[in-house]
Amino acid sequence: MVIGSGRRKEKKEEKGEEEEYEVEDPLDTNKGSHGSHLTLLANELGLDSRYSRETVINGIKDLSRGRVIHPNNRWYHAWDKFIVVWAVYSSFFTPMEFGFFRGLPKNLFFLDIAGQIAFLIDIVLEFFVAYRDGQTYRMIYKRTPIALRYLKSYFILDLLSCMPWDIIYKACGHKEALRYFLWIRLIRVRKVFYFFQNMEKDIRINYLFSRIVKLIAVEIYCTHTAACIFYYLATTLPPEQEGYTWIGSLKMGDYTYSNFREIEIGKRYTTSLYFAIVTMATVGYGDIHAVNLREMLFIMVFVSLDMVLGAYLIGNITALIVKGSKTERYRDRMTDLMKYMNRNKLGRDVRNQIKGHLRLQYESSCTDAAVLQDIPISIRAKISQTLYRSYIQDVSLFKGCSSEFINQIVIRVREEFFLPGEVIMEQGNVVDQLYFVCHGVLEEVGICEDGSEETVSLLKTSSLFGEVSILCNIPQPYTVRVCELCRLLRLDKQSFSNILDIYFHDGRKILNNLLEGKQSNVRMKQLESDITLHIGKQESELALRVNSSAYHGDLYQLKSLIRAGADPNKKDYDGRSPLHLAASRGYEDITFFLIQEGVDINAPDDFGNTPLLEAIKSGHEKVVSILVKEGALLNIDDAGSFLCALVARGDSEFLKRILANGIDPNSKDYDHRTPLHVAASQGLFLMAKFLLEAGASVFSKDRWGNTPLDDGRMCGNKNMIKLLEEAKYSQVSELPDRSQEITDKTHRRKCTVFPFHPSEHKENRRYGIVLWVPHTLEELVKTAQDKLGSPCNSFIVSEDAGKILDADMISDGQKLYLVSET
Repeated sequence: MVIGSGRRKEKKEEKGEEEEYEVEDPLDTNKGSHGSHLTLLANELGLDSRYSRETVINGIKDLSRGRVIHPNNRWYHAWDKFIVVWAVYSSFFTPMEFGFFRGLPKNLFFLDIAGQIAFLIDIVLEFFVAYRDGQTYRMIYKRTPIALRYLKSYFILDLLSCMPWDIIYKACGHKEALRYFLWIRLIRVRKVFYFFQNMEKDIRINYLFSRIVKLIAVEIYCTHTAACIFYYLATTLPPEQEGYTWIGSLKMGDYTYSNFREIEIGKRYTTSLYFAIVTMATVGYGDIHAVNLREMLFIMVFVSLDMVLGAYLIGNITALIVKGSKTERYRDRMTDLMKYMNRNKLGRDVRNQIKGHLRLQYESSCTDAAVLQDIPISIRAKISQTLYRSYIQDVSLFKGCSSEFINQIVIRVREEFFLPGEVIMEQGNVVDQLYFVCHGVLEEVGICEDGSEETVSLLKTSSLFGEVSILCNIPQPYTVRVCELCRLLRLDKQSFSNILDIYFHDGRKILNNLLEGKQSNVRMKQLESDITLHIGKQESELALRVNSSAYHGDLYQLKSLIRAGADPNKKDYDGRSPLHLAASRGYEDITFFLIQEGVDINAPDDFGNTPLLEAIKSGHEKVVSILVKEGALLNIDDAGSFLCALVARGDSEFLKRILANGIDPNSKDYDHRTPLHVAASQGLFLMAKFLLEAGASVFSKDRWGNTPLDDGRMCGNKNMIKLLEEAKYSQVSELPDRSQEITDKTHRRKCTVFPFHPSEHKENRRYGIVLWVPHTLEELVKTAQDKLGSPCNSFIVSEDAGKILDADMISDGQKLYLVSET
């Protein structure tokens, strides 16, 4: 797969104009996977055979190509140092030439011409030296921007400073005004200034030493220039008036400075320098002083400027003591890094990347968020939207997302720069940062099974990476490496997750966009199942958040979630909707809001509980009334078993509430037992009373034909038996047409009659029969004799061998024995 060409394209205009050079794309994907990485390193280190002219300086590629020179070229570095020497000479000699010479002597004339020629050559070279853009931090190699940049800055001043003003002065008849153009040459001081800047950053040189040398140089230069101007002021008067100057009127002991123009130049310069120093120091010994008005005016101006200079010197000395300068912080950090790299014996490649990145941070500190830290957050948000919104909203992952969501992303990103060759993310690592590409090019590299690398894609402006790992909580699928200097926007995972928690409707769109985008990529289809699984997980987590809001009574949060796109009918792992939880907690406002949102009011959970049942369980009468008013039904699967279990637990309050909401008290369980059967058998008087008041029938029979009254008699609770008897007669009176039939049925009892004595051995025992107990004992004995074939002279005894004399003494289900009198 060919992503791009690694060759530098050379453009030539049709009419043969100058060549233009494009920024090199360091990728050559025609090579193997390892090849792309090695090509990148070769290009970075200048080892590519296609660029045999490139060299490596301190691990940085020399990008000199044709007539374009990289600023790190070693030959250009040597030339730059050579020009610094000439700049020092020119900066110090120009004031002296202005003050002490009216036309240079021959030996100094040729030296001056040689210096001007050197500076002319430097002017020409400036049109071919690449530079680093201050905004994007990219190296600019095109000659047109290089030339325009220089033409707009120092070209005119540099060209004027190279003019042979001494020759022009002599050719124009020694006009004094022309000599003032000599001061243009002081523009060359910037070369010295740049030299001191680089010396301060060089950690091999003591920072205190470099700063003190710079401050001493500033002081000496200022006094030197003042000395030359002092002498110049004296020379502007005619020779016959030289006694009215500071030097012409000077007398040091027996030595007089009359006719000072004839004194040796070294002595004149020393005297002028002495006058400048004592004036600047404001010691004022009184031996030298101003004589005429012009000298007084200049000294006043000079002393005023000296106060500023003194403040500058004191301020810098103070900065050296408190160690607060930006450059010193950079040097200290670089020193610590160097010690760390030496101690751990890091490789050269890693060293160069660390130093380059630190230098990049130092020179691009204007992009640091610390610059804006004192600005109100509202203004910072506006700045971020102005600078970064165009990059974020064009990202394909955010297609269809709301403007508010984009704004939240924009105000939380942080700007960072990365140098070519840096690996930002490695395959298989856990990722906690999301990156957006503003400028530059990166590559996604996949590691194959054999360990080789394959370039998957290039990431350019408005691309992003790290999204798959963050959204799906999986390791990073590909390595991301910088191809050319990149300006990226970084968003940490926690901030991104917080935004998605609020704008989860947009989060669902993001996951869908991610799934669609990766389906179009054959290599990324393996992630489809992970993305789909994560979408389902997000839906479940969203349902939990909605239910959590309903459970804790947070109506504001619940409204926000639902208005943002959450489904109020979505159930959690137990099948509970938010209405179940709101009803169980008794939140009337949330219950009413969810009903208005169209939540299924009768939906059961996985345990068969409806919202109405949850509200009844918890005793929230107002919620119950709201649900009933809106049409909620008390639908309970296997209501008989539910009521029987409820009665068995003895929860009378819950029973009372549920009976009040219309459940059938005569519902039966799997044994056809009603709740009244359970209450009667366990002697639960209060429960039985509630059931009877709700309409429970005492005539209902279970699987064995027993009524609640039968169970009550077996329990032996007199109050229960009385309650059931009263209920029986009450219920019978309510049914006149069947009163006799029901009365007869309720009087019938059964018993089991065995044809042997209760004390008889087990091996002689025989089967008995079950009979209805008649009204008289004689009828029972006769029926038993007929069925069992016993002799006529027999009678009935109980289990403890007691003779039964009356049928009313027989209880229901009692075991009886038919025994012969013989």
